[in-house]
Amino acid sequence: MRDGTAPARFRWLPPGLRPDPKHGPMEYRQERTILLVGAAALFAGYDQNVFGLAIPQIQAELHIPENQVGLTVAYFRVAAIFAMLLAASADIVGRRRLLLITLFGQAAFTLFTAFTTDYNSFVLAQFLTRLFGYAEEMLCFVVIAEVVASNARGWANGTLTAMYYFGAGMASLVFALVNLLPYGWRAIYVIGALPLFAVAYLRQRLPETERFTAHERLGSKGAQALRLVRDIARQYPRRVALVVIAASAFGFAISPATVLAQKYLQDTYHYSPGEVTMLLIPGGLLGLAMAILAGRFSDRVGRKPMAFAIVSLAAVCFFLFYSGVPGWAIPPLWILAFFGFFSGDVLVAGFALEIVPTQYRATVSGLRYMVEIGFGAVALALEGVLYDYFGSHSAAIQCLLAAIPITLIAILFLPEPAGRTLEEMAS
Repeated sequence: MRDGTAPARFRWLPPGLRPDPKHGPMEYRQERTILLVGAAALFAGYDQNVFGLAIPQIQAELHIPENQVGLTVAYFRVAAIFAMLLAASADIVGRRRLLLITLFGQAAFTLFTAFTTDYNSFVLAQFLTRLFGYAEEMLCFVVIAEVVASNARGWANGTLTAMYYFGAGMASLVFALVNLLPYGWRAIYVIGALPLFAVAYLRQRLPETERFTAHERLGSKGAQALRLVRDIARQYPRRVALVVIAASAFGFAISPATVLAQKYLQDTYHYSPGEVTMLLIPGGLLGLAMAILAGRFSDRVGRKPMAFAIVSLAAVCFFLFYSGVPGWAIPPLWILAFFGFFSGDVLVAGFALEIVPTQYRATVSGLRYMVEIGFGAVALALEGVLYDYFGSHSAAIQCLLAAIPITLIAILFLPEPAGRTLEEMAS
């Protein structure tokens, strides 16, 4: 076994996507952490994109009305409230323990989804899957922020996002065979669940982060939780409020556009499952590389200008995507829109990780995720109402994208964390 202090090699990434050598070498223990955390992000990307891909097939079997598709996803996203509480407990009991719990929970309920027999049990299974999956995703970014040097955090967050993106591509590859697989869409969930158990087993080797160990709290867990919330509200009200505003508006505007994109391709442009995959696989690989490069670039020019530009790109491209453009324009718009979504999301998430001290990081990160997912759920429920009014999903989604300027304004007032240590940002 290699020494944890040996130099990292990152041979699993192409040379141009590895950490910038100008920032100095990274250690193998950091590479191992990125791999163990990133593997879970990869399968989270797989699992959370299956429903979006297979909406027509699931909708037909479970008899979901057209105006309740968005509402169904809204039910799933209520899990974010409970996921935030679960993730926040990592500031008390530790990152490693919660990462193991959330990964096993996500694996178990993803498998359970494949065996549901009606609409209610399907919603329950996906609710529980996402409770653990959302908490898992929150904690993955917390761990990355705490183990990577300040001048490489943008690259690390971009790499983690790219692995999530790659998982979505894997889901689309399996989805191409949905009409050939035994039991159809149910088999896709089984295929996604089994590797999660293997990742959970391997992750037992993941050590606790040094930053958490240095700030580990003693005493009553209940008293710690109350003191934690009180201290955040007193010490960082403006920063936390700006992150919440940016994330909630972003989730509200973007969620319907991302969830219904593959359904839109199949219903409006008559893409077959195989044609959806032919777009998602090469497009996803290109988006993967772009996400890593965007993260590296944010280490150089700053998080704020990159976040502003990429969130704006996502909004414009999704608006055009749903505007009835010619078929040839759909692939480039899809690639740029989803690149903007994934990269914009991770940059907004990065602010929540980088602008507060270690003892509050999981709590604030969880709060950011909860409001983003929660407001996304509100938008998805509202999308069904707007669908009834306009008679189309595209018009409803374009109306909801009008919330993006709120995110852009909030980004302008956030502090710039690029190139500064977490301790400098907290002072």
